[in-house]
Amino acid sequence: MKKLIVLLLIIFGACTYAQGIKFEESKFADILTKAKNENKLVFIDAYTTWCGPCKLMAKNIFVLQSVGDYYNSNFINVKIDMEKGEGRDIAKKYNVFSFPTYLFLDGNGEVVFRSGSSLTEQKLIQVGKDAQDPTKQLALLKKRFNEGEKDPTFLRNLFIVSVEDQEFSNKIVNRYFKGKKNIEREDLKMFENKMDNTDTPLYKIFKERKAEILKLIPQDRYNMMNEYAINSTLLSKYYDEKTKIINEPLYLSEAEKYYGKEKALTLLQSHKISIALKNNDIPTFEKLSLEFLKNYTEIDGNRLAAFALSFFKEVTNRSSLEKAIQWALESVKKGQNYINTETLANLYNKVGNKNDAKIWAEKSIELAKKEGQDSSEAQKLVDSLK
Repeated sequence: MKKLIVLLLIIFGACTYAQGIKFEESKFADILTKAKNENKLVFIDAYTTWCGPCKLMAKNIFVLQSVGDYYNSNFINVKIDMEKGEGRDIAKKYNVFSFPTYLFLDGNGEVVFRSGSSLTEQKLIQVGKDAQDPTKQLALLKKRFNEGEKDPTFLRNLFIVSVEDQEFSNKIVNRYFKGKKNIEREDLKMFENKMDNTDTPLYKIFKERKAEILKLIPQDRYNMMNEYAINSTLLSKYYDEKTKIINEPLYLSEAEKYYGKEKALTLLQSHKISIALKNNDIPTFEKLSLEFLKNYTEIDGNRLAAFALSFFKEVTNRSSLEKAIQWALESVKKGQNYINTETLANLYNKVGNKNDAKIWAEKSIELAKKEGQDSSEAQKLVDSLK
């Protein structure tokens, strides 16, 4: 019997291995050595514990057999938390600021390709194929750039994969827009994806050629992109990652130049909430959020849904959860979608209101089907309430 159990465990383990990416658990130097010995690239899933898309990729995509088959055959795979241990130095060395980031390195530790964000099964496999395509690898692309390549499509694509290298991406922007007569729709990706610093050539062009950009997007979208760049710059200047503290006087002094005193205070409070959640300081996150949302009916529905979802995941205090239900109800009132209805269902379930939980979970399933989205989580909730 003991042998049978051992055999079953071995078989089960082999099945688990085949169903997804096998991530190595070794020191970074050993990973590079292994990659060099096997003549393979290293695939790094650069993540953080607070990153929602990172968790979704780990839960839904990395575990798929097709993804595992491709990545296990072609790469040495490793998951690294960018805020712990060796991850801190790796994040600094490879300019990893957004999550998830996917790095592909050769055995010498040189980046040959990079990508990021939440991807589908097929897109992640395609990213792996692109990483192995010599014509798409970063070293060759940089060589083409240094030799004077000016093709607009080439420069746009190079900017996207090089954007974490601030100095190099600035050179790309300057060459791309030099003498460019018209801002085109394809150019919007450059502004939308990575314009997170007001001290860059890209932001300068964004401001100087505002009239052209407004022919392609509405004013409110332009304003949102502008505020994102300003806010990211303010945080990078006045938030200390080591102490986890914002220099509030300097932050407010600078923010007031852009927004005025009242909005600057609101933005500061919003940043403090995000930082508390990022640092897993849930008591502070809960307290600040409750203060911030005192007049919740004046808040945008999507933002209310985000707060409600965070409370469902992180908060246990019943009175606070009841507040979150009010936010979710207000979000639904302002516009139902499969996300805010599922959040409302989960909150009701967490406080023990099974009847309303089932009603809203079923509504979420209905909306998900209409929107072509995954309804599996809402379905699990409905099944658990039967």
